[in-house]
Amino acid sequence: MTTTTAARTGPRLAAGVLTGIVALYIALVALGNITDFGTNQQFVRHVLAMDTTFRDDDLMWRAVTSKALEDTAYVLIIVWETVTALVLLRATWLWARRGDESARRWSTYGLLMMLLLFGAGFIGIGGEWFAMWQSKTWNGLDAATRVFLISGVALIVNHLPGGARRDAS
Repeated sequence: MTTTTAARTGPRLAAGVLTGIVALYIALVALGNITDFGTNQQFVRHVLAMDTTFRDDDLMWRAVTSKALEDTAYVLIIVWETVTALVLLRATWLWARRGDESARRWSTYGLLMMLLLFGAGFIGIGGEWFAMWQSKTWNGLDAATRVFLISGVALIVNHLPGGARRDAS
């Protein structure tokens, strides 16, 4: 392998591996939420109800206490996770098979979906709007931050120069 080949293969391999790791993670999360629906359902319910926060009157108007709305939000999260997993699994397959711009494109879509879910959804909406940071029991900010950072690093690596072959067109 020449230095030029190694310089092209390294970023492509790293992008594929990181995409695969994130794909595996979100696929397992979605599967877990589908097969053990009740565990994280309780988490979502408590966060949205804000029942373990400081219960500040200036914030409690934000609380969602309708079980139907809480469960709808949870199902939508699971659907988002499942679609994200499928997109990232396709991206991983494309990295392994061709390593071209379509692999990078699918990875970008899936990784942006991860950043939206964990950054906007869990950190922004859950953490700030529903004051999850105030809860000692139902606080998922550390986990969300870890996943957000890993997904962000994978996205950066996916866009390193020389990572993807040009599509044959």
